[in-house]
Amino acid sequence: MKTVELRTPLDERQISQLESGDKVFLSGVIYTARDAAHKRLVALIDEGKELPFDLKGAVIYYVGPAPSKPGQVINSAGPTTSYRMDLFTPLLLEHGLKGTIGKGPRSKKVRDSMVSNGGVYFAAVGGAAAGIASSVKKAEIIAYDDLGPEAIRKLVVERMPLFVVNDIRGNDLFEAGVSNYRREE
Repeated sequence: MKTVELRTPLDERQISQLESGDKVFLSGVIYTARDAAHKRLVALIDEGKELPFDLKGAVIYYVGPAPSKPGQVINSAGPTTSYRMDLFTPLLLEHGLKGTIGKGPRSKKVRDSMVSNGGVYFAAVGGAAAGIASSVKKAEIIAYDDLGPEAIRKLVVERMPLFVVNDIRGNDLFEAGVSNYRREE
């Protein structure tokens, strides 16, 4: 396991160097989206319409940040449980999405799609919402303002701390952790 500095948009070269368990500091532009926004994105793809942001090389962070206080860029911004987006993720990966950020394991269908489409899943540490928010340097709503905290935001992040859970070779940090624990018994 190594520590890697990444900058968005992600490309094949960056993705190919990552291994499950790596610590990552991610910088650049990422987008926020949760369940309702994902449903709308998939509907736009199905209808052949333009998306509110380019998926090519993009990273989506599953978060619904708390309302900002005066002078704050963003308030607490902890990860949402990722499996809630699993229904929508394979199609987004097919259309160029390269990374997702959340917490908890992903379905086999999503993991298989990451392998076939060259995507990666990062985990943000749950319970560290205030710390994660400090890596956000700029935030603006770019779509679906009616969804409130679940609106799609464009975030500019600097050295956002993450871990690679699923790499493009199909490795899974959660499965490896369980396997290692069982060997120690």
